[in-house]
Amino acid sequence: MNTNGFLHIGITKMLEGYKNYVLDENQQPIAVQIPIAEFEEIEETFENYGLAKLMEEVEEEKPLSKDEALKYYQSLKQENVAS
Repeated sequence: MNTNGFLHIGITKMLEGYKNYVLDENQQPIAVQIPIAEFEEIEETFENYGLAKLMEEVEEEKPLSKDEALKYYQSLKQENVAS
């Protein structure tokens, strides 16, 4: 199963629990409230999904040497300081 399938299954399972619908003046659902623990699980699922996608993207790339990695890290630090 690909990462999209895992994301869908994970969020679907989490939303099977408690949820509270917020209705407008016409009694039409406009939002859903969920417990913070469920929200944090969903957030973590999205983060894991994003990490898995990034890992798939770089699967074929050659790893950096220690010196290359340090230079790259320093360049990122410099970019963030300049911003």
